[in-house]
Amino acid sequence: MKSYMVLFFTHSGAIKFQRKLKGLNVSCKLMPVPRALSSNCGIGARVSHDGDILILTDNEVEKVYEIRDNDYREIFHQS
Repeated sequence: MKSYMVLFFTHSGAIKFQRKLKGLNVSCKLMPVPRALSSNCGIGARVSHDGDILILTDNEVEKVYEIRDNDYREIFHQS
């Protein structure tokens, strides 16, 4: 299973995202954004998912990073 860190524009966007994923039975844990990454709101979601994570994104998502070997690789950035 792949792991991702999802960053949001707002706290409310993070909470909405968590509710959406819970309804889809996708593992999602809200947490502070790691210092190695930046975020407008400071809260992120760690997601474990085997499918295409980008299908789960919406206009609240700022960035998505794939986590590999404790390293972050940006795979999505919304302007």
